[in-house]
Amino acid sequence: MNRRTMIAGSLATAASLGLPAPARAKSETRPARNVVLVHGLFADGSCWSDVIGRLQSAGLNVTAVQNPLTRLEAAAESVRRVLARTEGPTVLAGHSFAGTIISEVGDADNVTALVYIAARAPDAGEDYAALGSRFPVPPATAGIIFDGDEGRLSEDAFLRDFAGDIPSARARILYAAQQPFRRALTQARTTKAAWRTKPTYYAVSNEDRTIDPDLQRFLAKRMDAHVVALDASHLSLISRASDVADLIALAARGS
Repeated sequence: MNRRTMIAGSLATAASLGLPAPARAKSETRPARNVVLVHGLFADGSCWSDVIGRLQSAGLNVTAVQNPLTRLEAAAESVRRVLARTEGPTVLAGHSFAGTIISEVGDADNVTALVYIAARAPDAGEDYAALGSRFPVPPATAGIIFDGDEGRLSEDAFLRDFAGDIPSARARILYAAQQPFRRALTQARTTKAAWRTKPTYYAVSNEDRTIDPDLQRFLAKRMDAHVVALDASHLSLISRASDVADLIALAARGS
């Protein structure tokens, strides 16, 4: 499928859902020597470990943000602080919910490209829950447990629906390191959509049980992203770390 066909399909899909058309004018791609990685819900920065080693071996300077998962403003600020102290062109990558965060802060001058890994990608001010309701409810949703305003995944849902293709011993370690999130974080709306102006890349997880794969494909088309499809669970950054690192490295080359 060529770029023109992808854009036409995206326009038709957006129109059928009553959503804005994809961005048409983006900045030129250019090489970057830095990568900033942002984690999503049910995780912390260590979930990027397998990707980090590969990117460092490729000669890139890599930082994984430990975002607080409390409020969108706080999460965004944690990324802005890292971007502010990172000198030179930088690729910004987000997994899962972190797609919301990088969409909010990715307009920073030193960000050359955005990489979404099985990630949300809301438009500015968009009701993401309403958008998501147009697609099948992913199984992991039923496994979210709230203690007051603090949410987490049950162990069964984490192992089956979040980390389904990770060896059980590794998945249990990841579950033990799970970082709870605050309910207000997922209810907030972005004020920006950096994917409308920055070159974008998207890794779709075909076997995802946390974010519906068809929703991922729609988001990737809407932003006119360079897309790779991986036969992976939501944690493709672990089970398909080489492929994810290759996509980020591609963005860093400005290709």
